[in-house]
Amino acid sequence: MRAGDFLKRLLIAFALVSLAVPAMALEAVPVPLNTHTIDLTRVVDHYASPTDRLQVSTAPGPDGIVRRIEVRSEAQAGASDWIVFALANPSDEQIDRLLVAPHYRLVGSGILWPDLGSTRIVAVTPSEGFAPERIASAESDVFRITLDPGAIVTYVAELGSPNLPQLHLWEPDAHEETINSYTLYRGIVLGIAGLLALFLSVLFVVKGTAMFPATAALAWSVLAYISIDFGFWHRAFPVAMTSEPYWRAGTEVGLAGALLVFLYTYLHLHRWHVRYSHVAVGWLVGLAILAGMTVFDPSFASGIARISLGLTAVVGLLVILVLSIRGFDRAIMLIPTWAVLLFWVAAAWLAVTGRIDHAALQPALAGGLVLVVMLIAFTVMQHAFAGGQLAQGLISDAEQKALALVGAGHAIWDWDVARDRLETGREVERLLGCKRGAVDGPIRTWLDAVHPSDRPRLEAVFDAIVQSRRGRIHQIFRMRASDGHFLWFELVARPIVGTDGEVMRCTGTVTDITDEKVAEERLLQDAVYDNLTGLPNRELFLDRLHAALTRSRVDRLPAPSVIVLDLDHFKAVNESFGYSVGDSALLAIARRLSRMLREQDTLARLQSDEFAAIILSETSPDALMQIADEFVAAVKTPVAIGDTEAFVTASVGIATASGETAAELLRRAENAVYAGKRQGGDKCIRSDGTLAAIEARFDLASELQQALDGGDIDLEYQPIIRLPDGSIAGFEALMRWQHPKLGAVAPQDFIPIAEETGLIVQLGVFALERAARDLAGWQAGMPAGSWPFVAINVSSRQLFRHDLINDVKAVLARTGVAPETLKLEITESLVMQNPEYAAKVLTRIRELGASLALDDFGTGHSSLAYLQRFPFDTLKVDRAFVRPNGSSARPIILRSIIRLAHDLGMAVVAEGVEDEAESRELRETGCDYAQGFLYGRAMPSQMVQQILRRAEPVAKAS
Repeated sequence: MRAGDFLKRLLIAFALVSLAVPAMALEAVPVPLNTHTIDLTRVVDHYASPTDRLQVSTAPGPDGIVRRIEVRSEAQAGASDWIVFALANPSDEQIDRLLVAPHYRLVGSGILWPDLGSTRIVAVTPSEGFAPERIASAESDVFRITLDPGAIVTYVAELGSPNLPQLHLWEPDAHEETINSYTLYRGIVLGIAGLLALFLSVLFVVKGTAMFPATAALAWSVLAYISIDFGFWHRAFPVAMTSEPYWRAGTEVGLAGALLVFLYTYLHLHRWHVRYSHVAVGWLVGLAILAGMTVFDPSFASGIARISLGLTAVVGLLVILVLSIRGFDRAIMLIPTWAVLLFWVAAAWLAVTGRIDHAALQPALAGGLVLVVMLIAFTVMQHAFAGGQLAQGLISDAEQKALALVGAGHAIWDWDVARDRLETGREVERLLGCKRGAVDGPIRTWLDAVHPSDRPRLEAVFDAIVQSRRGRIHQIFRMRASDGHFLWFELVARPIVGTDGEVMRCTGTVTDITDEKVAEERLLQDAVYDNLTGLPNRELFLDRLHAALTRSRVDRLPAPSVIVLDLDHFKAVNESFGYSVGDSALLAIARRLSRMLREQDTLARLQSDEFAAIILSETSPDALMQIADEFVAAVKTPVAIGDTEAFVTASVGIATASGETAAELLRRAENAVYAGKRQGGDKCIRSDGTLAAIEARFDLASELQQALDGGDIDLEYQPIIRLPDGSIAGFEALMRWQHPKLGAVAPQDFIPIAEETGLIVQLGVFALERAARDLAGWQAGMPAGSWPFVAINVSSRQLFRHDLINDVKAVLARTGVAPETLKLEITESLVMQNPEYAAKVLTRIRELGASLALDDFGTGHSSLAYLQRFPFDTLKVDRAFVRPNGSSARPIILRSIIRLAHDLGMAVVAEGVEDEAESRELRETGCDYAQGFLYGRAMPSQMVQQILRRAEPVAKAS
């Protein structure tokens, strides 16, 4: 025989073996007459047939012969599942028994993909006799089996599902008795669960708090679960047997969700942390999705719901313990109930995993679940009605008033005048830190604890009340605590008059108002004193100055003087070291100045870096100037800041009263300070008549802002000519202010004011905009290549504290002028304030196409090494090197500057040229451009346009 034929026959034999069960002897299970139930779960043989037929060998009959029978499926065609078992009747009587297979058992059902129940046995076929009769039952597959005396019958049962959790053979009466006993138990449990759910729903309508609907939802979920578990659901609703797993999975998902909602609502988890809400909402959304999955895979949905229920119990315990440690009363009250819930979850886990098994386990777990809901309901009601509406009727009117007093923070104050017995209650003793009864007793004992300054006033009030037999006590006083400090109290009481017309007692309340008094004192302190230094502020200073002026007039005393001290450039200290260091420096300076004054003098802090002193101890001008000089010297002393030192200077103004008000005198001293600042700071200036007139001229800060807004500020342009041919190369824009009262105000008078007030930035932007607009108008009527340039001066605030780059970019975009014809002039001393930053800004401006000129070269003290780092294209020589001064070194320095500029690729502009000799010298030394009165004074834009149209050289000024 060939190998291929042998292999083919072997496969055919294997297929035949798989289609037909080999003949094997079954062991028959004897059925005694006096046995109520027999467990067949582990004695049956399971078979899985790939077809709808099963061939099986029977158990040996009484004659010892083993037969074979074939059974065909009644449920479906194709693969099928079967069990085979044999029963023997050893008695000489006929036996009737019930074969019972429950549809669902919690025990051993599993956690993931649990067995949710189904039809277990479709049909039962005996090897002999009639087929067993099916008895209708909503919870089990029940078949009546009859065994003849001495018979041995083999039964082949077709399964509705591969699983058969339990199979019992019951004596009919015993089975009915067991069913009846469980029916009573189930009815009681269902009744309790239903009443509990209905009661909690009614309470929600009555009470209206959120915890009741959450608890009611949990109760209804439990009721639905046990209704399906007890088979009541099929009796109440027309539900097909095949849909039971879907309903069971749905109730388990609902039970898990209801428990989570109850825990979140009852413990107010949203109040503790927002993440509790996020976790709870996410968890509920997952359970909602899981509820939808019950339609597609109820077993999977049920498994996840069981895991969720266990996690809710465990995580809930942790949350309850954490909140209990924090003293949350709801969490503390829930601990016993949650412990019972955890015990139930543990028992359910042991049951579904098959670790414990008993016939009463499943009903017991259902009853335990109802017990858990009952305990939860009692906990909720205990908390909801503690002091709530149901308890209000149990509190008397007196108790309500007492609770109101305690809630308002008041303590009872009761003085029995007849017995001279005073009682204040435990609350006052606790505040004072005294032992119980320490301040009770005679009124004298209580008054001993009162502040000595307040005691006479209280004694007088008490005596007046007792004598007049009417009135009302409303007093604020202090009482000494056990640690020696005093607390503030407010007493409000009324006398009670007896039938004899005498005062029997005084009764009222006493309240601790210490916090209010401290806050009031702090507000009063902050209203008149500086928070940082503790010195008087401006309001208190003016009040004291007004008093000093009044006293000098009434008592004919010498007039007081005011010294105002303002720190120069103190903002730089804050910017360099931080505001905390600046505050420390101010505090140190305040202490130095305070030590220099006498007792009758007053030092105040008027604003951030401005101090003022009222001087009464000295009247002579020399003595006042000496005090001012000492102030300046004290400020100049370096202030240690860590490992470094900060150097500060001050401008000081002095003013002596001459009949004006306190505000006017202070204003005069402040004007003197501002005059010193305009002269560079670090100066002491005395305010007199001449200075007052000058101050009136230079107090222009607000007027300068108005002039800028109203158009009183304008630009004029001074020509810059090319020295080789005398043609116009460009103009320098110069700012002009025509004051409506003072007339023309020179730039050197208002530019320093603009620098101090910050208006220089607005002036700079205005000059840039106006000059570019005028330049665009000039260029419009001229051919390309012959366009003049305009030079605009840039201040330090524009360069270092303003966005100059964006200003230039915007002006070039709006006006459309040729970028190289817009020239920005920056002084040498300005760029050296911060060379690194200045180099970056100027490079960015050069990248925009604008020109840059270094103004006043040679007057500063910069290093020539920095000059090559700045992108200047023009160098302006100061007039000090242009005009002859009798020095032989001047021409040499001038030629050196021009040669240096040319070597660096820069053009040279000479300033201040006033005569022809100076112009000739500049041409001989190779200077490129010049400006000055020789070539013309500054002129309006219209005149510039006329000159450019004529294209004539500028006439030399006579």
